[in-house]
Amino acid sequence: MTACLAPKLYLKRKALLTVTGLLALGTPVLFGSLHSTQTQAQSQEQGGSTAQPVFEVASVKLNKRESGMMRLGLWGERFLVSGLTMQGLIRETFGIQDDQIIGQPRWLNSETYDIEAKVEQTVADRLNRLSFDERFVEYRRMLETLLADRFKLAFHRETRELPMFALVVAKKGSKIEEAKPGDTYPDGMKDLEGKGHGDVMRIERGQLVGQGIPISNLVEMLSQLGLGLVIVDKTGLTAKYDFTLRWTPDQGTPKFKGADGSVQPAGPLADSFGPSLFTAMEEQLGLRLERQKGPVDVVVIDHIERPSEN
Repeated sequence: MTACLAPKLYLKRKALLTVTGLLALGTPVLFGSLHSTQTQAQSQEQGGSTAQPVFEVASVKLNKRESGMMRLGLWGERFLVSGLTMQGLIRETFGIQDDQIIGQPRWLNSETYDIEAKVEQTVADRLNRLSFDERFVEYRRMLETLLADRFKLAFHRETRELPMFALVVAKKGSKIEEAKPGDTYPDGMKDLEGKGHGDVMRIERGQLVGQGIPISNLVEMLSQLGLGLVIVDKTGLTAKYDFTLRWTPDQGTPKFKGADGSVQPAGPLADSFGPSLFTAMEEQLGLRLERQKGPVDVVVIDHIERPSEN
C-alpha cells in the first residue's frame, strides 16, 4: 500500500510498523517523534532469540528537492525517509525533543536526506510477531546502528539541569477524557484503510485533536509548537485519552516547525477571540504548563559526519 496523508492528519503507532504501515507527513507541519513510547521492554521472541536486527542494505542521498515534503515510515521490510534532517532522524531514534540534542553541527538541521533501507524478510516477519512496544524498541536500535554506520555518529548521554516546562494537572483537576479500550471510533478519524482506532492525532493551526493517545504524544505535539523549552510530563496520567484542544495562535504563540527546522504557519487562523494556548489547556484539558528548572536527559553528540552517498 502506498499513500500520503494530508498534512492535517497524523497517524500514530498502529500504522507505523505493520507490514503495510505508512507514516507520511507534509510540511509545513513537522511532528516530532514517530511515537513517544519510553518503554524499556526487551524485544525478544517467545522462542528466546535475542539477535539484534539490522538493516541489510541502506541507500543515503542528500535531498536536493525543495518541495518541503517529509515522509518517514516502514513498509514491511523497507524503511523509507524523504526530506528529513539528520536532527529529525536523531530525534526519532532516541525519542527526544530538539532541545535535548546537544553539540550538533549546523548542517544537522539544515540539510535534508533521503534514506532507503531494507531488512531481510525473515527479520521483518520476526519483528512483526512482536508486540508494538517491543517492535519499536528494536526499530530504534536499528536506526541507531544505521546512524553509527553511515553518519559515524558517536554520542553520550547526560542529565543536565535545564529550564523546562512541566506538564502538570491543574488545581481543579484533569478534564481530559479517558479513551475506551478497543474503541473503533465510528464517528472519529480513520486510518489509511478507513478503520477507526486510537493512536491518531490531527493538528491544525489553533487546534489539536487526540484520539486514544497517551499523554506522551500530547507532549510531542506541544514540543513542536516552538515554546522554547523542553516539555516534561509530570501529570501522572497513564491511560490513553480523547480530547480536542482549541486556542488562538498569535504573535505570542510560536508556529509549527517545518521539515527544514524553520518556523512556519500551518493552516487557517483560529477564532481571533479564542483563548491562548496556555489558557485553553487549563480550561479545556485541566492541564498546565509550569515553568520549572530540573534534570533533563540529553544526548550529546561527540562526532557525526556527512555520509558518502550510495
